[in-house]
Amino acid sequence: MRTKSLKKNIINVITLGCSKNIYDSEVLMGQLKANDMQVEHESEKDDSNIVVVNTCGFIDNAKEESINTILEQAQRKELGEIDKLFVTGCLSERYKQDLQKEMPNVDQFFGTTDLPKLLQALGADYKHELLGDRLTTTPKHYAYLKIAEGCDRPCSFCAIPLMRGKHKSKSIENLVKEAKGLAANGVKELILIAQDLTYYGLDLYKERKLAALLTTLSEVEGIDWIRLHYAFPTGFPEDVLEVIRTNSKVCHYIDIPLQHISDSVLKSMRRGTSHAKTNALLHKFREQVPGMAIRTSLIVGYPGETEEDFQELKKWVFETKFDRLGVFTYSHEENTHAFILEDDVSEEVKHQRAEEIMEVQSQISFDLNQEKIGKSFKVLFDRKEGDYFIGRTEFDSPDVDNEVLVKADDTYIRIGDFAQIKIIHADHYDLYGELV
Repeated sequence: MRTKSLKKNIINVITLGCSKNIYDSEVLMGQLKANDMQVEHESEKDDSNIVVVNTCGFIDNAKEESINTILEQAQRKELGEIDKLFVTGCLSERYKQDLQKEMPNVDQFFGTTDLPKLLQALGADYKHELLGDRLTTTPKHYAYLKIAEGCDRPCSFCAIPLMRGKHKSKSIENLVKEAKGLAANGVKELILIAQDLTYYGLDLYKERKLAALLTTLSEVEGIDWIRLHYAFPTGFPEDVLEVIRTNSKVCHYIDIPLQHISDSVLKSMRRGTSHAKTNALLHKFREQVPGMAIRTSLIVGYPGETEEDFQELKKWVFETKFDRLGVFTYSHEENTHAFILEDDVSEEVKHQRAEEIMEVQSQISFDLNQEKIGKSFKVLFDRKEGDYFIGRTEFDSPDVDNEVLVKADDTYIRIGDFAQIKIIHADHYDLYGELV
């Protein structure tokens, strides 16, 4: 490869989108490092001459961000600031042919399963023996653990199966090996991710094996917390609740995207559930694991969502009192089942509805946080920022949930350590505490 100087090639990997993409970038970087190649993640040093953009193609905003990033890097290549530009990930998987026509300045485009080809283009060999070995980009004390790839669900609005393919579980044996490697490097918290945790094991073992996986992972020495992200509500394996309740290493936390509550919307979304079934599941969660934090995400403005449907959703959010909640406005995605429906809710109404839901949730979050004042929690500290050490309780995931702030002027807490913190003040999304 041509380089800007006589120095060795330096590869900068830029990651867009979700934690699954972060994981994929980490695997790519681990492979490059094993090939004795110099690799950086989202470096601001401007010393790289090769850039790999790992794209997201999930919804309009994510696609726009990915395209803008590629164009920005393509312009840098045109100006001679970099020599090579490669694009991988979901957007590239879904729109490869269109992107090749529109962006001739990109050297090559790769899909989500093209890692060996991408490595070859970068002058590296794919090393099969590097099972689970990767260069983590998260703080040293926590890491994502992808337990499966792809999705078999028929949700009408979702393009993920088009980009990631069918559900494919990793074996418990391989995941334990990966977890042991992470623990040996100082990881204390595993955040389990997949397009659908609920389905884990059905393809490999002919039965749902999430509970067995959690139990086995909890035996890995050095791992203190295991957190569950992205569980699908339909067919949720109830033995998991028993593990969450009784296993001290499994956080009393679950991220379960419910998307809506109106029966007509849920039916059109092809979610395989109903208002009544969803409420029954949430009741079971709270009954079997008292105090468990439940995070969900919702979609507003889905085709045909009436004002009545929306008011039902808003009332339900108010009554259910989720610990954590996020809202997406519906994105009309080609080749999905919902694409044949008329995208009949205006952007203005979509955003108004999202704001209304978040106003309700903001007050719920404030009220729940006030109840924590005077109580003590085990907190894992992620970073120091300004005058505060910043950490999380077991009820909070990094980047998306509440944080605990402790004044740094009269206290020292080592990053990556646990500490017992008493909450002395709280606002809508942050807790303020002191060392017990």
